[in-house]
Amino acid sequence: MATVLVASNRGPVSYVLGDDGSLDARRGGGGLVSGLSAVSAQESLWVCAALGEGDREAVRRGIGEPGVRMLEIAPEVYADAYNGIANSVLWFLHHHLYDVPREPVFDAGFRRRWESYRAYNRAFAEALAAEADHGAAVLVQDYHLALVPGQLRALRPDLRIAHFTHTPWASPGYLRMLPDDIREELLAGMLGADQLGFHTREWASAFTECAAPAGPGRSRVEVYPLGVDADELRSLAHRPEVDEKLARLRDEVGDRRTIVRVDRTELSKNILRGLLAYRELLTTRPEWHDRVVHLASAYPSRQDLAVYRAYTTAVSDLAEEINAEFGTPDWQPVLVSVQDDFPRSLAAYRLADVALVNPVRDGMNLVAKEIPVVSESGCALVLSTGAGAYDELKDDALTVNPFDVSQTAEALHTALSMPPADRTDRTKRLAATATALPPQRWFLNQLDALRS
Repeated sequence: MATVLVASNRGPVSYVLGDDGSLDARRGGGGLVSGLSAVSAQESLWVCAALGEGDREAVRRGIGEPGVRMLEIAPEVYADAYNGIANSVLWFLHHHLYDVPREPVFDAGFRRRWESYRAYNRAFAEALAAEADHGAAVLVQDYHLALVPGQLRALRPDLRIAHFTHTPWASPGYLRMLPDDIREELLAGMLGADQLGFHTREWASAFTECAAPAGPGRSRVEVYPLGVDADELRSLAHRPEVDEKLARLRDEVGDRRTIVRVDRTELSKNILRGLLAYRELLTTRPEWHDRVVHLASAYPSRQDLAVYRAYTTAVSDLAEEINAEFGTPDWQPVLVSVQDDFPRSLAAYRLADVALVNPVRDGMNLVAKEIPVVSESGCALVLSTGAGAYDELKDDALTVNPFDVSQTAEALHTALSMPPADRTDRTKRLAATATALPPQRWFLNQLDALRS
């Protein structure tokens, strides 16, 4: 039985099924993986979903990693819960992304998908209840599992339960789009936790406002702004494969300045307006022609959803338009990568003169914290007010309204023109703030508070 349990949709390991029937285990990374490493493997358990055929086959064969329990959930239930509700409803609500004249539509199909979401959460709650020692601490992650705290509380009243939301939380007006009974069920699920965590005070306050009609209950609402492990990130950024990518980028960029962004092609990231701002910079400030390159990494995300496929295509198309309008035989203004290439992204971090992070409404946006830590010559950060990192980094960033393309273009010009000494000083302060609460301390602070 485990005394510390983590639950999340994606786990720390995945399996790839080979043509010969072999299974190859691949370890994941990220803040949560790093954070849980602070707890003894003998006392901890990570409960996650089997995401692909390799994962499901591993569950069927009884293959697993120590300290990980992978749940095989019926593919149709998982698809309805993950894509039909978590990513198509809750994500859009929390990020305020609905095209309101057309969406959302809560009909019989939605009700069927919500039943799957409830069943998916129930599978996690039952697994946690079965695996947890008496009085164990359970830390549930994100909007995929918003019902788990309440369901688990009913099964195991003895447990200490926390839930952390890695995205924004919807404003009360936006959350009221949900049917009344569904909204009440969602809030009741969250309020089953002893402790509710958010990255920023703004998102925590939004939840508190939404939950006010239900009463305070037992839940404490806390803020834990996830930071960066500087040593680990710098080590990753100086591996041989990153050095190789950096050499190639230097060949492509030459002695020009760089504006770097690294995002998944999620609708909240505002990549299109960032490209429009860069185009306006080149239009209104021709002195930057042939003197700057925009390195844009846009990893395809959620390509099983049509709106995301269309967005990814639009990003590539706009980059091509900018290159066609301004490019010369010796200068390509935008170097866009739509491949999931982490070494290239780290190489771009090291090369960054300017970092552009301009989401409309988003979670922590760790890229804004990571680039200042590894940028070799120091970087100026252009940061939108919609970024989760805004409150922490705003004093040393050039801040912009994410919808104001002209303001963002002017901020890019200011960043490119910044005196080296000013840029260096800002980068040092940004890096210090970024590393104030690294993943292990972020996780342990929550665990300590939950147990107190």
